[in-house]
Amino acid sequence: MIKGMDISSLAEVERCGGKFYDNGVELDAMKILRSYGTDYIRLRLWNDPYDETGGTYGGGGNDFKVTLELAQRAKALGLSYLLDIQYSDFWADPQKQRMPKAWAGMDEKETEQAVYDYTVRTLKLLAAQGAAPAMVAVGNELTSGLLWPYGKVPEYPVIARFVSAGIRGVRAVDKNIPVMIHLDNGGNNELYRHWFDQYLACGGADFDYIGMSYYPFWHGTLTALEANMNDVALRYHKDILVAEVSMGFTMEDYQSYEKLPADARKGYATKPELTEKLEYPMTKEGQAAFMADLMTRIGQVAESRGKGFFYWEPAWLPVPGSQWATKAGRDYAGEPGAGGNEWANQALFDYDGNALPALAAIRDFK
Repeated sequence: MIKGMDISSLAEVERCGGKFYDNGVELDAMKILRSYGTDYIRLRLWNDPYDETGGTYGGGGNDFKVTLELAQRAKALGLSYLLDIQYSDFWADPQKQRMPKAWAGMDEKETEQAVYDYTVRTLKLLAAQGAAPAMVAVGNELTSGLLWPYGKVPEYPVIARFVSAGIRGVRAVDKNIPVMIHLDNGGNNELYRHWFDQYLACGGADFDYIGMSYYPFWHGTLTALEANMNDVALRYHKDILVAEVSMGFTMEDYQSYEKLPADARKGYATKPELTEKLEYPMTKEGQAAFMADLMTRIGQVAESRGKGFFYWEPAWLPVPGSQWATKAGRDYAGEPGAGGNEWANQALFDYDGNALPALAAIRDFK
């Protein structure tokens, strides 16, 4: 089983003063995660996450340079990594799949070629630096498509061409690198059936993994996730990875750690309505029990297709300066708020950087 961690924000957290501890000893976060059984990391890649003055959009600042540095650190520790090519300049998810600035004005055919060229160029540059990925996700949470307006649902023929261009780019560089197609809402079987049926009917290129995001406060019960994993495995005969997952360990506010103003956008710790139907409590023990249950269900997927998970941002501590978006990023995204970290109570380290019991649950699961 892949026991993976998305640590895309780690370099930013460290730059802003974040420190990590295991049993009171300060250590490198990657080394701590590795000691608890992590064998894979996941890194997002944005095209150009900067404004016209060079100001960062935030959210980890995951351009090529940042991604390369994290990939090289991981590989030096013997960790494999999944490269999540988002193609956009900033966050790409079902609510927003923006065309990167560099591709503005391109028509549909030119955009398809740009996807291919960008994929090839990126993978060749990584390989030249000794940092080739072990797996590639073409796009991120493609539930609503990618590279809007051309590739927006229900334009499945265009979506299939764009995704296929990325897959062809991966295969052109190294035909042995497995490719993932990743949707959100892992508890929604109807969504997965419809999306992949449409993709395949439109001649979408072959791939290796179906990735699912699963956040229990948004995406239904673990039983719904389990049913979807089983159905999708039998329907498409593809391996399954829970490409993003997390669970909270507290409902304590962490605004004081970030030193944000009183009216700042707060994280999910301040939204109790999200936790009312959770099957496990938002406690350290509840987080550990949730992860044990999740891994058990992944291990029982039909045809032995359940291959593992990637925990989303386990090391995103609430340190001043590390935020989901700077003002430049918020302006670009068209989203309100005062920035800050929205995920600290979902991490696998507490607010002071101490390793949590869920890490031991992950390490000990066989």
